[in-house]
Amino acid sequence: MKESKNFIENIIDEDLASGLDQSLLKFRFPPEPNGFLHIGHVKAICVNFSLAKKYKAPVVLRFDDTNPVKEEQQYIDAIKKDISWLGFKWDEERFASDYFEQLYNWALELIKNGKAYVDSQSSTLMAEQKGTPTSPGENSIYRDRPIEENIRLFNEMRQGVYAEGKHVLRAKISMNANNMLLRDPVIYRVIKKEHPRTGSNWVVYPLYDWAHGESDYIEQISHSLCTLEFKPHRELYNWFLDQIYTELDSVSNTIKVRPNQYEFARLNLNYTVMSKRKLLQLVQENIVNGWDDPRMPTISGLRRRGYTANSIRKFCETIGVAKRENVIDVSLLEFCLREDLNKTAPRVMAVLDPVKVVITNYPEGKEELLDAENNQ
Repeated sequence: MKESKNFIENIIDEDLASGLDQSLLKFRFPPEPNGFLHIGHVKAICVNFSLAKKYKAPVVLRFDDTNPVKEEQQYIDAIKKDISWLGFKWDEERFASDYFEQLYNWALELIKNGKAYVDSQSSTLMAEQKGTPTSPGENSIYRDRPIEENIRLFNEMRQGVYAEGKHVLRAKISMNANNMLLRDPVIYRVIKKEHPRTGSNWVVYPLYDWAHGESDYIEQISHSLCTLEFKPHRELYNWFLDQIYTELDSVSNTIKVRPNQYEFARLNLNYTVMSKRKLLQLVQENIVNGWDDPRMPTISGLRRRGYTANSIRKFCETIGVAKRENVIDVSLLEFCLREDLNKTAPRVMAVLDPVKVVITNYPEGKEELLDAENNQ
């Protein structure tokens, strides 16, 4: 029987058939450490780690730690614990903060090439100038600032000269783009808060769209897999890569992989809260007893509730990888758990207070032995 493959595997196979060396395959799982992982994240974990196993490729666990306001060390530790408990091992552990210097230097290159500028307007005014999906945006009055002034202001932003919100760095793309994410997106902002890893060394932080694709490029990720809500971001992902991508490494003269983003349907489970922001609210308001409360849909909460790692992996395998959003019934997750416990959970049944039953139509003196399942 021919092996059934999902659409991502077909894409990878086509890339290999088109000349991509299998040794250049590389995957990643990039959580933001701003909360515990929940059941929705498990699908992305399984997709990336399973592909890495199938194609004998490395997988990177990268923490997208670009917002010190929300990120904490306890979340980093919990994420690593949960992924390990699920039975997966990563080949490299990285942090977006490892690349802050490189990302900053690339941003300076954007400015020097006339493709980024420092905007000093309020966030409210910038949002108004963005326009709507049916009407074009308006250029900022600072869009044509001299390059030298932009460089000076950006360097002073890094030095902590300005308060939060005073200036931002924006990519200069097009305020008429159909995709509103390309209407001069903000790529750097000032945040004066201690970072879990870099402390107070940085006060300017890259936004997700700038840091993500560039981190993929630094790590040489071949296939950047994410859920469908990031599909509109793909055009911006590619625009940023266009600015920095070179086919050969100038030092080692080796081929450089250009990452490609592909999207799959996220896991939506009925009767289940899948928003990290709302789960955080439950924790902060003491409605639950922490992220690992058995009532929570977090991996640690499911673990305390009695779910097994194997049953959760089987659940993700069963629902498969699709291009369209759908809602999965929570009963399928419960079924996968019952199936696993049926095979592994030690249990017996005993009648401690029997009631005598007389079967009047059974032959006198006859005996029968019946076998019962013992799941020990």
